[in-house]
Amino acid sequence: MDVGRSKGRWDRIFRATKRVRDRAIELDKDVYHLHDPELLPVARVLKKHGKKVVFDAHEDVPKQLLGKHYLRPAVRKLLSVVIAAYERYVCARLDGIVAATPNIRDKFRRINRNTVDINNFPLVGELEGFISWEAKGDEVCYVGSIASIRGVKELIASMALTQTGTRLNLVGVFAEPLVEAEVRASPGWERVNALGTKDRPGVRDVLTRSKAGIVTFYPLPNHVDAQPNKMFEYMSAGVPVIASQFPLWREIVEGNDCGVCVDPLDPAAIAAAIDRIVGDPALAKRMGANGRQAVEDRYNWAAEELKLLDFYRHLEAG
Repeated sequence: MDVGRSKGRWDRIFRATKRVRDRAIELDKDVYHLHDPELLPVARVLKKHGKKVVFDAHEDVPKQLLGKHYLRPAVRKLLSVVIAAYERYVCARLDGIVAATPNIRDKFRRINRNTVDINNFPLVGELEGFISWEAKGDEVCYVGSIASIRGVKELIASMALTQTGTRLNLVGVFAEPLVEAEVRASPGWERVNALGTKDRPGVRDVLTRSKAGIVTFYPLPNHVDAQPNKMFEYMSAGVPVIASQFPLWREIVEGNDCGVCVDPLDPAAIAAAIDRIVGDPALAKRMGANGRQAVEDRYNWAAEELKLLDFYRHLEAG
């Protein structure tokens, strides 16, 4: 149900929220499932109208605010405390919380007992290509939103340091024009295939031709305990992962022997990981197969779908 395009960030936060509230009341449904933290005021209104309301927590917003470096440190801390308090107040009164990761689940379970984690794992086979490993070029990829806190500067810098002549397939849109201009002017850009946005078949084609998928986010509070879906998509496609060396990510990547974890702030370390995987086809092929197997066994949507349906059955029964 479209409520109109927002004209900038503040319009999305304030006016769009009012439009969503008005449309939600007009629809007069039994259950509302809200995804955005700025819609928590709408959740309160809907509860006052006697509706069942579920909040879908994609991220730990108070932690996320602590990583907003364009805000002054004192402002970041104050906003984080205020948002955390409001989040606790509203979510304690809702009918249930769906969390995107076990870590976020544990946080919200202290606020609302009816909390479940529904991980954003891939569909088995959706992104799997069908060419032999030997037919792949010396290419690696990054897929997703492109930003400085997601390690794009260090990633592009690493391309100038690789010894294997590997190229980077860069899929996505830059969130910061100044950062885009900076990396385009750097030596590493000569080894970048800037592919822009891709639909799902397009992403599958990029993964099929790549020998590694990269997810080297900065060590910010909201990243360390996150589970980026691109990591599992790389794995599902049989592509080795080069990831930040956070404890949780290391447990997933190195624990399943499906990639290498590095310091995301060190271009030389990223370059060495690229060269290691691209330069050793047997290692890369084994890691890719291990990642695909891990998705088939555990990190797949089929299991999460059952959890979500069970959550809604209990919600209805209640």
